[in-house]
Amino acid sequence: MSIFEAIILGAVQGITEFLPVSSSGHLVLLQNIFRISEPALLFDTMVHVGTLGAVFIVLWPDIWNILRRPIQRFTGLLIVATLPTVLMALLFKDLIEEAFTSAAFLGFAFVGTALLLIIAEKLSRRPSISKTERTMQWKDAIIIGLLQGVAIIPGVSRSGATISAALFRKVDRTLAARFSFLLSIPTILGALVLQVPEVLGYTSGDIGVGSAPIIAGMVTAGVVGFFSIQGMLKLVRKGSLWGFALYVAVLGVLIFVDQQGTHFFF
Repeated sequence: MSIFEAIILGAVQGITEFLPVSSSGHLVLLQNIFRISEPALLFDTMVHVGTLGAVFIVLWPDIWNILRRPIQRFTGLLIVATLPTVLMALLFKDLIEEAFTSAAFLGFAFVGTALLLIIAEKLSRRPSISKTERTMQWKDAIIIGLLQGVAIIPGVSRSGATISAALFRKVDRTLAARFSFLLSIPTILGALVLQVPEVLGYTSGDIGVGSAPIIAGMVTAGVVGFFSIQGMLKLVRKGSLWGFALYVAVLGVLIFVDQQGTHFFF
């Protein structure tokens, strides 16, 4: 992987991590387009760590409130939402790695993300009382966590799945976005822990990804992600998810056609 390719992938990660279009799916797609043969899951995890810095900067008031008062209900909701994802990641680790390598279900996963966004957008526009931090229920956190677990599959958007799940449960739109982005912190850190064997393999010279491309990808993802997360917070509060749904639906169909017939990239 060249530094230029790493910067492109990092920029795509920074943009798509917080937009409901699946950053992992786009990274797998671009790695196929660029014919990159190095382990996809390791690089994917490291550029996710880059976007983690953007989360800390933009949502620092929320993070500081949690650190200052860790024993509070909102912290508990985040923990409860994280547990299903951790369990699914541990149970299906080999299948997840295979999904990153083969990209066999990438087209279907993008279309699935589109359906999630369409349903969430329609339901969220119905007149109802939106749930706040005080009225959000434990069941809401569990459902959000389950959908985040499904989003481990490349092509299923993590932010799209978690925001959609929150909107299904009538959570306030701004809170849905904040909760989703805060939830990315333990999720990314957990993914990094699962990748410790590969990181150790990298440091011992067993993995053919240079340190310069990894650093370039992480820094680019963090810088671009800083602007992306702010834009997404505004969009979820005032805008619509229809455009993202159309985009991932079309992308999913094109990938499926290529996988089944044209074979330009797959």
